Amino acid sequence: MLRHIAEHADGELRERAYETLEESAQMRGERAVVATIAGAIVVPAGEKRRTVYDAGQGRDLPGKLVRGEGDPATHDAAVDEAYDGAGKTYDFYQKVYARNSIDDRGLRLDSTVHYGVGFDNAQWNGRQMIYGDGDGKLFQRFTKCLEIIGHELTHGVTQYTAALAYSDQPGALNEHFSDVFGILVKQYSLKQTAGKSDWLIGAGLFTKRVHGAAVRSMKAPGTAYDDPLLGKDPQPAHMRSYKRTRSDNGGVHINNGIPNHAFYLAATRLGGKAWEVAGRIWYAALTAKLSSRAQFGDCADATFEAAGNLFGIGSAPQHAVADAWKAVGVPVSATVLAGEPRLTLREVALQPASATQLPAEPRARRSRRRRIS
Repeated sequence: MLRHIAEHADGELRERAYETLEESAQMRGERAVVATIAGAIVVPAGEKRRTVYDAGQGRDLPGKLVRGEGDPATHDAAVDEAYDGAGKTYDFYQKVYARNSIDDRGLRLDSTVHYGVGFDNAQWNGRQMIYGDGDGKLFQRFTKCLEIIGHELTHGVTQYTAALAYSDQPGALNEHFSDVFGILVKQYSLKQTAGKSDWLIGAGLFTKRVHGAAVRSMKAPGTAYDDPLLGKDPQPAHMRSYKRTRSDNGGVHINNGIPNHAFYLAATRLGGKAWEVAGRIWYAALTAKLSSRAQFGDCADATFEAAGNLFGIGSAPQHAVADAWKAVGVPVSATVLAGEPRLTLREVALQPASATQLPAEPRARRSRRRRIS
């Protein structure tokens, strides 16, 4: 999207897009480095701890401290949205999956708002959240969307768990898990069932001049926007339309539409609160089953195995997962369907959520599996 703006817009918008692309790539590089030394920077804690800083449209991090845990609202919308969004994301992970912050060891949630001038992005840089105010012409401030906050903080969860490499299919899965738990944070906060959710990532982020509803649609990948400057949403919903590209780290923000749609199909088939069954399955796969080089096929297998582990072999959730992946052209492997798991699932220290059990082309690659202790 940003590259399309950089190539088709004029003047200031083009400059802002190029600057955002360059800085975003740099931040992702820092995130990868931090992931390798994560154990050295963990701050153990047992309670929610949030701090919000103001960069004052500069680029020095973290900026001026403007709100800490328990402080009253500041009446700066970006500050208060970042604070509240971090809290809602923390509460979601803690109350639903018994996870103690991003690293599961009480990591403090630091956020910097008003980063740069017209910065068109929000990012987790491996240590903290960074939010731009948007250019005001195409994008509004990035703290507006709770699912974006949940999405970016989930990059931190992935950093401390599967550590999915940020390119090609592993990178698309990295983005996929962030979309999954970003939308679940929003659904949990709004007390929405799967059937009531809009399944949009970044709803309300665009200004009125943009022809689009959101950045991505999990319900209907490829339909989120169609705009002269942004271009048309390029996301595929099926492996037959998988995009092979050198840009966007191999299409990580494009091809995640395929697993995104699989999750949507599984969650809506199961119905009810998506975080209770489908979300629990995907959380187990992310935190206990996938290696850093996992492919789409590995994710299909991992979620199928996790569904059996959590809800029973042959259960309605397991069938829903298998059917969802098949529908997007990523069938669960024959060996896994036959009950011969190729991964060792670490013991999931969670009891299955109470939930009503329901009645009953191009191929995705699979990595060489390694056992996970």
